[in-house]
Amino acid sequence: MKIGVYVDGYNLYYGARSLCGRGSSGWRWLDVRAFAQHLLDLQGAWKGSTVDRVIYCTARVDSRTNASAFADQDVYLKALLGSGSVDLIEYGNYVARVKHGLLADRDPATGKPSIHEADWPVVIQDATGQPVPRARYMVSYLHLEEKGSDVNVASHLLLDVLQGSIDAAIVISNDSDLAFPLKQARARVPVGLINPQKGNTAGSLMGKKTDGVGNHWWWKARETAYRRNQLPDPAGNQTKPVGW
Repeated sequence: MKIGVYVDGYNLYYGARSLCGRGSSGWRWLDVRAFAQHLLDLQGAWKGSTVDRVIYCTARVDSRTNASAFADQDVYLKALLGSGSVDLIEYGNYVARVKHGLLADRDPATGKPSIHEADWPVVIQDATGQPVPRARYMVSYLHLEEKGSDVNVASHLLLDVLQGSIDAAIVISNDSDLAFPLKQARARVPVGLINPQKGNTAGSLMGKKTDGVGNHWWWKARETAYRRNQLPDPAGNQTKPVGW
């Protein structure tokens, strides 16, 4: 079977970070093709199949807000192309905006947002000097957001399926926005879904093995899969960044 692999780069990165640990090394220099092939072989539903093409969808980090991350990402993207780990990189946008919202933290018990209210040692008084009970803080903050990767994954997936360029597809993402394109793809070719993240696979991305043409599968990546499928150093004339 000719298998196309469609990767949501940021979903993959943050999934790897959640599993391997942000401060640890040995996982960022990921060989995406080898990673996909390893999990395809491990899952075992399509025995003897090999990855034919890899489409990697991402966005450039904003160099103004994080110059070092921009430089490291540039090296990695060149290494992916130069080593043949991916066949195409499709770029979305990395957007920096100023937003406003309530000051909040994550509730340690539930993991849900908990809104901060005025309390000692910092309280709020009105114009007459009287305390304002349960006052809330509004803050202005920098919001960084990657845009377009999910749309690009869906577009390349459906184009290749509808044009008959592939016999089966693997999608690496846990983004629930991909539910509809995945459903349409499963009606036409076998589809494997790899959840690269620590949490459960999004319910809307699930289905039955027999949906559409059938022979579908779902899989969760583990830390060992990231660490054992690393690019050589150097890769495509690019040297792995320090600490990676």
